[in-house]
Amino acid sequence: MASKGLHGRDLALSMLRVLPRVCLANLQNPGAKQRSTRGRGQHGGDKHGAGNKGSGQRQNFMRLGYETGSWPFYLRVPNEPYYKGHHLRRQYPPLSLGQLQLLIDTARIDPKQPIDLTVLVQTGVVHVNADIKHYGIQLTDEDAHLFREKVNIEVQWATEPVIAAIEKNGGTITTAFYDLKSVNAAVDPPRLFKRGEPIPRRLLPPEDCLEYYSSAENRGYLANPAKVVRHRLILAQKYGYELPVIEDDPDYEMLTTRKDPRQIFFGLAPGWVVSLKDKAILKPTSEYLTEFYAG
Repeated sequence: MASKGLHGRDLALSMLRVLPRVCLANLQNPGAKQRSTRGRGQHGGDKHGAGNKGSGQRQNFMRLGYETGSWPFYLRVPNEPYYKGHHLRRQYPPLSLGQLQLLIDTARIDPKQPIDLTVLVQTGVVHVNADIKHYGIQLTDEDAHLFREKVNIEVQWATEPVIAAIEKNGGTITTAFYDLKSVNAAVDPPRLFKRGEPIPRRLLPPEDCLEYYSSAENRGYLANPAKVVRHRLILAQKYGYELPVIEDDPDYEMLTTRKDPRQIFFGLAPGWVVSLKDKAILKPTSEYLTEFYAG
């Protein structure tokens, strides 16, 4: 061999002439870990997390409730009739007596004027949407011990403790029904007035809630006024408070103000047209129109 008899530097140079060039391919580190690589064969790593064939590979997601051909859950469970027609049920967003007191304390509501659905919504705190079956406001007895105002309020639903809390302070309460068209008008009066349409007449309650709004115990707007006076006294005796005499109250006229069963706004009758541009109120002169809106 050519390297025979060579020593030191000459031997190293002679070995470099016959060895391959030093590169990353022929360098080895005995303590290093070698990463295993997978090819692109039949079971290679070319799926990119999409799995095998089918909708999972193409991101064609299955519809909600689909269980790959099995009997789905919503068909396996028994039928629950409680939820039948739940999307058609009337909804009444709650408003507590504590929230009502706060609205009065912050001057969002004037207790010296009658309070109805329009007044409550115009505060910007109470929200009613007829598109999701909101038929008005439900007044609840939460924080009833904090309520101390004398008001004349009209709501769509109230319980016995709420009525007692209102009348204990010398106020009056009425429960009245509003259909969805009337709710839309009461919630946003400017929208109705800008269209130049006459104020619609409020419809009577359906059969399933006619009994509630005709009951003097619930202070229904269709109840006999004489029976309402009697039940006011009965409720005061039941809850143990002295019923204030409304007839001697200086705000007697305000406390006894009521709407007509066909009326939506205080002071505005059905069939009237309110012109915001001219700042005028147009009233129907035809006799048949007057009978239609009043009947």
